[in-house]
Amino acid sequence: MSDFNIAVKKTLVHEGGFQKNPNDRANWTGGEIGVGELVGTKYGITTLDMPGVDIENLDEPTAIEFYRERYWKQGYSQINDQSVADKLFDLGVLFGVEVAVAVMQQTLSADELITVDGKFGDETLNVINLVDPVSLLKSYEANMTTHAFNVATKNPAEREFLRGWCSRIGCSDSTPCEKHQ
Repeated sequence: MSDFNIAVKKTLVHEGGFQKNPNDRANWTGGEIGVGELVGTKYGITTLDMPGVDIENLDEPTAIEFYRERYWKQGYSQINDQSVADKLFDLGVLFGVEVAVAVMQQTLSADELITVDGKFGDETLNVINLVDPVSLLKSYEANMTTHAFNVATKNPAEREFLRGWCSRIGCSDSTPCEKHQ
């Protein structure tokens, strides 16, 4: 069974500390570049996620609880392979839970009949636990990389983040990655 505390430690490394990149729409209170006040992000958490919170001074325990409530979905603890749970959780933080789950479901649907709806339920959990985790992760990473390229293609302002996204998608315990943007 998978453990949230293991997964979140890896995600906190990826999300890193405080940054205030004016080219990152998440750093603006309006959610768009140049809209509102430039306040930055910390641990990947924005003022849109936590209105009224002093993002620069956000502490790690508060960030961890935020991640538990928002991104560690019911059933993730029942995933047999920790590395699969880590990746699904981490990429849910990066691209949104529904996107991460939908891409996982698309990956699984290549071999199994599974509904692709972006919702993590018993059907998705059962199929994840039936397939070889190493093969699943390789296919999932390839599909998430395609998703990242599609996001960058549709949103030219976000192209500068593509390299970091792809590096993070390919991270594993056996293939460590650089700290991400």
